[in-house]
Amino acid sequence: MLLLRQRLSDAEKYLKIDELKDQKLSLEKESANPELWNDQDKGRQVQTDLSRVVEDLERYSTLKTRIEDAETLIEMAAEEKDQSLDDEIERLISETLVNFDSLEVESLLSGEYDAEDAVCQIQAGAGGTDAQDWAEMLLRMYTRWAENKGLKIELDSVSPGTEAGISSAEFIVRGRHSFGFLQSERGVHRLVRISPFNKESKRHTAFASFQVVPFFEKVTDQIDIDETELRIDTYRSSGAGGQHVNVTDSAVRITHTPTGIVTSCQNERSQHQNRDRAMQMLAAKLLDLERQRRDEQIAEISGKQSNVDFGSQIRSYVLQPYQMVKDLRTDFEIGDVARVLDGGLDDFIEAYLRWNRAK
Repeated sequence: MLLLRQRLSDAEKYLKIDELKDQKLSLEKESANPELWNDQDKGRQVQTDLSRVVEDLERYSTLKTRIEDAETLIEMAAEEKDQSLDDEIERLISETLVNFDSLEVESLLSGEYDAEDAVCQIQAGAGGTDAQDWAEMLLRMYTRWAENKGLKIELDSVSPGTEAGISSAEFIVRGRHSFGFLQSERGVHRLVRISPFNKESKRHTAFASFQVVPFFEKVTDQIDIDETELRIDTYRSSGAGGQHVNVTDSAVRITHTPTGIVTSCQNERSQHQNRDRAMQMLAAKLLDLERQRRDEQIAEISGKQSNVDFGSQIRSYVLQPYQMVKDLRTDFEIGDVARVLDGGLDDFIEAYLRWNRAK
């Protein structure tokens, strides 16, 4: 129990409980102002901030209560020499340890946009049909991961492969810390297996990239976009969506000509909605590009080489001749490939966050 008490004390510090209590009072006062919702965006932001503060305070309070309950049961069991309480005590302690583990991983997320939703893109790379199949496998892996975490995933655009799989997909993962967690996945993922598309059953290597940037509901709050620098194309949606997508050219593709960045959306009900969503994703990518440029300038001034994740191989998934998933940055590896491909990414994400903080 001393260890649990120490972890609770640590949580009080890294969560900054006293500051959160002050923020809660301030946000509740602001939320009660009847004029707040005159600005819809500000109103939503206040509500989001308040919800996050309340969530952290409640998690801390729950941990504190669980520890106190366990201590009470231990005292009762000792006084009455009653072993029948042992299972309940063990359950309480076990659940509390799991909750601490989760909270401590989230405490590693301290970036400016780590709490935001995430705009994600998967792109098939070298490897032909196998790469496109691999891209679809990655889309399923991240979908399963999001579902397991209780996060919401919105699939905005999918381009089918020539023979199988997909050539690309764009989607948004919504929920607190979506970007903070998924930034650990940014880069090139390599698959090694016996190709199901090769008649000679030879071992084949395929590549696909995963890119992620934070998502912002209001584009103009973060970056200015000159619409004269945009090429906007409309086309008929090729994805699911019922009869609506088959009768109108409602899908939208936006190209930012100075950078060559392209975003598309075909999942909304109207061309206007698809355009708005594509603009939001474009803004997110342009903001991330600016961040990369600032990082490169700082690295150049300090005389260091800047390794941008684009194009760098971060992880290998080997199905034959042995089974292993290994992260090439952290050296963390797991032999249960099926579990990883079914969304079991938390161990890799935690290893990356700890490695990144220690750099």
